Amino acid sequence: MLCLSLPLVGNAAAAAIDTPKILVLGDSVSAGYGLANGEGWVTLLQNRLKSQGYGYRVINASVTGETTAGGLARLPRALTLHTPQIVIIELGGNDGLRGLPLATSRSNLQKMIDASKAAGARVLLLGMKIPPNYGPRYANEFESMYAELASKNRIAFEPFFLEKIALAPGMMQDDGIHPTAKAQAPMLDALWPALRPLLRR
Repeated sequence: MLCLSLPLVGNAAAAAIDTPKILVLGDSVSAGYGLANGEGWVTLLQNRLKSQGYGYRVINASVTGETTAGGLARLPRALTLHTPQIVIIELGGNDGLRGLPLATSRSNLQKMIDASKAAGARVLLLGMKIPPNYGPRYANEFESMYAELASKNRIAFEPFFLEKIALAPGMMQDDGIHPTAKAQAPMLDALWPALRPLLRR
């Protein structure tokens, strides 16, 4: 009986290895802070891919409170472990809210893009905006950082996938930072046009 089962196990393992993967490297916005399991946009993405006939498995490597430095530290292991075909980077918001040096954030994001490309993955960069707590110049340069990186590296880019929900009633939790469950589908709709050209059937 053991001999008969071994090929099945091997085939299952091979199928898991061959399944194309999308790695989402983000912070609380992608980790689903304050949401029930299955409500976040990353889960909705997995459901949409399945319903539209894409065979990708989505791996959510997002961590609440994550900075670009934390993401950069975790990315090499995630790339080795999962060998994704696509990497979605949604990081930097916590850098901006803490007023961290933009040169450091930019460098960290660039290194994540470089590492993802070197691993053979296509990259989608999700931009972010922050309130002008540290002055309009900092906020403007923070926002521009993403577009400049996307242009320089010729990667897919969504400038601000919270654009339509940030000020809409019922779309943000009481803290004013994290989207509600109601906002998750519009968030996915916002980034989908940038992601879809990267997908392969």
